[in-house]
Amino acid sequence: MATTAHRRYAEIMHDVEELINDHSAFSLTREQVAQQKGGTQERSKLKLLVPSVGVFFTPLSLEEAFLFQDERRRISSRRFVPPSFNDIRLILNSAQLLSLIRNGPIELVTFDGDVTLYNDGESLTDQNPVIGKVIRLLQQGICIGIVTAAGYTNASRYYERLHGLLDAIADAITDTGVVVEDPRLIILGGESNYLFEFDFHAQNFLRYVPRETWMLDEMREWLEEDIQSLLDVAEGALRECINNMQLSAEVLRKDRAVGIIPVPGPGRQKFTREQLEETVLVTQQVLEVSSPGKKIPFCAFNGGNDVFVDIGDKSWGVLSCQRYFGGIQGSKTLHVGDQFLSAGANDFKARLACTTAWIASPAETVALLDELQFHSENQRER
Repeated sequence: MATTAHRRYAEIMHDVEELINDHSAFSLTREQVAQQKGGTQERSKLKLLVPSVGVFFTPLSLEEAFLFQDERRRISSRRFVPPSFNDIRLILNSAQLLSLIRNGPIELVTFDGDVTLYNDGESLTDQNPVIGKVIRLLQQGICIGIVTAAGYTNASRYYERLHGLLDAIADAITDTGVVVEDPRLIILGGESNYLFEFDFHAQNFLRYVPRETWMLDEMREWLEEDIQSLLDVAEGALRECINNMQLSAEVLRKDRAVGIIPVPGPGRQKFTREQLEETVLVTQQVLEVSSPGKKIPFCAFNGGNDVFVDIGDKSWGVLSCQRYFGGIQGSKTLHVGDQFLSAGANDFKARLACTTAWIASPAETVALLDELQFHSENQRER
């Protein structure tokens, strides 16, 4: 029975893989067809089946990824529990890693912060096992970007959140046994608004990079008056949600973001998931139909116990990282994050800029980076 299930699951993954390959090949030639036929639009089989399907930056080795995960999760050996959401999520992660390595080299890995590198609301301490994995990537010449919603204008706040990693990199530079040549690590805060680069000689090991030196050309067209108008509209929508749902919350306004947080003090309220998602969806809808919302990209997201609206989103953040490191392509970039559900999830937009891996905890990030190393070593041995 397990053998039959294993074969059938593998066949299904192979068929889906072929659909994706057909879609990707079609996407590559569609522009040429449009030029020749005056813009006649055609669609791949996958596009007809799933009209909302997005961009695939690489092929996906789904069949091989299933075989890899089935050996570890024994998916086809289960009699009563079918393949789960988590099974599919991890198969897709493995398929993306395999394809990145074979179509590599990988040049840039970007990470979310909370729930990806460290637990929600905590910091990246020196005991975190992900630190050694990130340093290994740096030693392999891979650039690192931490693209986080945390929007701070000074390096000390980011050092508080990431001190374990920054200290470890500094130690690696001075340690004669472990050398990291010119570590290419940046932090892009507020989704896509504040850039700090690792600098061994700077205070807190971070050097602020003025926005004018790294902004994308499209970002230069965002007028400050439109930005503030968008934040005004967002603030009004957030205040309305506070009143309608009687939330014990206060509004926090920044120069490039606005959000609601629990009122500090004893008995600080823990918002329910439904309250947070309702606030996100209401605010998002209000902004989408507003005049500034049509001019300025934004991201409304659920932060676990707060809701924020940022100027830009993680697609702009990842694209900015790619440009800062010399124009790295999306097919050579991997973004790792935990928020990929379309409602109130700020990693979702990163799919527009590069390949992605969906993790559910810092432990899964560690496992993902170990798997990346495993597949890389296997590839070198071939």
